[in-house]
Amino acid sequence: MSDKMQPIPFGQMANWILEEYTRHKTIFGIPSSKFYSAKNNNDDKIFGESLDTPVGPAAGPHTQLCQNLISAYLTGGRFFELKTVQKLDNLEIEKPCIDANDEGYNVEWSQELSLDDSYAEYIKAWILIHLLKNIFDLSGYERGFLFNMSVGYDLDGIKSEKMDRFIEELKDATNNQVFKSCKSILCGMLREKSIIDLMGKNLGITKIKLDSLAEKIENISPFISNSVTLSTMHGCPPEDIEAIVKHLIQQKNLHTYVKLNPTLLGYDFVNSTLNKLGYRYIQLERSSFDHDLQYRDAIPMLNRLRSFASAYNRVFGIKLSNTLGVKNTSHVMPGNDMYMSGRALFPLTINLAYKLASEFNGGINISYSGGANNNNIQEIIQTGITPITFATDLLKPGGYLRLLQIAETAEKNYVKNKRGDKINLAALNTLAEVSLSERNYSKEKREIKSIKIQKSLPQFDCFIAPCQEACPIHQDVAAYIKLVEQKRYDEAYELIVSKNPLPHITGYICDHKCMYHCTRWDYDDPVLIRDLKKEAAENGYRVYLTRFNFDFLKIQNNIRVAVIGAGPSGLSAAYFLAKAGFDVTIFEREMNAGGIVQNVLPKFR
Repeated sequence: MSDKMQPIPFGQMANWILEEYTRHKTIFGIPSSKFYSAKNNNDDKIFGESLDTPVGPAAGPHTQLCQNLISAYLTGGRFFELKTVQKLDNLEIEKPCIDANDEGYNVEWSQELSLDDSYAEYIKAWILIHLLKNIFDLSGYERGFLFNMSVGYDLDGIKSEKMDRFIEELKDATNNQVFKSCKSILCGMLREKSIIDLMGKNLGITKIKLDSLAEKIENISPFISNSVTLSTMHGCPPEDIEAIVKHLIQQKNLHTYVKLNPTLLGYDFVNSTLNKLGYRYIQLERSSFDHDLQYRDAIPMLNRLRSFASAYNRVFGIKLSNTLGVKNTSHVMPGNDMYMSGRALFPLTINLAYKLASEFNGGINISYSGGANNNNIQEIIQTGITPITFATDLLKPGGYLRLLQIAETAEKNYVKNKRGDKINLAALNTLAEVSLSERNYSKEKREIKSIKIQKSLPQFDCFIAPCQEACPIHQDVAAYIKLVEQKRYDEAYELIVSKNPLPHITGYICDHKCMYHCTRWDYDDPVLIRDLKKEAAENGYRVYLTRFNFDFLKIQNNIRVAVIGAGPSGLSAAYFLAKAGFDVTIFEREMNAGGIVQNVLPKFR
């Protein structure tokens, strides 16, 4: 796999989408059954745009390429914080640059594409999302989603000619050649006979509807974005941050959010919180806290910027939070420093949200990202904080389909918190306090480092269930769990005893290496595999005996075997020897078979 991003031409991308859907009913591997279609129209607006849901991908790896943005849209993303861009657009990014085994770390801080290529990717996505919205009827609104620019990192760079052009042509792409070309290509495709036949056969779209669709594409709004999230370097002076925000509001006429760092909480609070939650291996530099924006400077700055934005009739708010700079002690990635994100960041960011919101009596706009996931999205929304964006969580197994689950949860719990309404400080305080002791954010929640097995995968047919591979006898874990789920206990028991003749024992005291390699660790909690084995044994044993075939006990090879000891090992050895046709006799000095399990362990075990 290449480590270089290669943009795909617009016509090729559009053809890919239509052909893949025709053949497989998927788009970029996402099945049509998982396309998110908004069921409720919410009255809430962000930056003047009605959104189906207030969630989407954060600036990062999911918002660089056209196909990333489309995948996020199909699975419920509606607020798109585009990848942060800057004037230095020809950087060599050292790889690997992201590590997300549990909490996330990254060492990349800029776009990998040139400004022109980044712009083209956003335009392609803008147009194709409109196409897919109309084809699959994914929103009741005229649009239902928005693009939010993300720019950095200093005023000179943002005012440079190419950055200024980038901003202006996202504000209004009317005269941009990429915008004109993409619209022309797509409208031409929609009038081709092959496309008309394909869409009529597979989507039931008539030529009349296609003509209407082509007209909608022709009239797509050229106003791609009217808002921006500002990212600045760690250690950027408050006067520089303020100057950039004022430039974006006054000169660029953009609704503006400024991204703030968790260092505002202070070294002592951050360090003690991480230690208390079990992340003692995370090493911080006190000096980075001292050099970063100080809380005493942040509050007056934010007050001034709120007033400034109000005078220009623009929305101003804060984005919480940036990543947390830490020492690179793992050396999985290059460099001396790395930046933490994910679930370990949540207690810090949500406490910073409460601290800052309290300063303004709940009257400040907050866009949230730090450590948000499906476990806390409901509670975040109920505080009145929106929008909410995600990055690390979407890097976990499940990928964009995790966003679908989040969008569905968000839709059920969307509080109509119109811009200007206050944040619910009581709800936010509760969420912040609980996060400091909640197991979901503690290191012990994930008891393992990795579920990976010590085995190379073959080039083809490379799927291996790590739970089954980790089991010393390689039991068919997935198969018997499925049978238990269907309450086919006797069949589950039969499958288990084909490799493990003592499930009544191993269902209680096995060291269950399978559970410590369960793929669910990367989603939420591991499956309690040992408990399910016990359930199969207790519920399937008697039924299985009624149809047990004793014919295999007939001696077939006339070889006599003595097994010394009727403990679990001896009983298992005798069982498989008997199945193989041996004449087996077990010798045991105790009155009862079972070894230590029967004769030594206390009954309550």
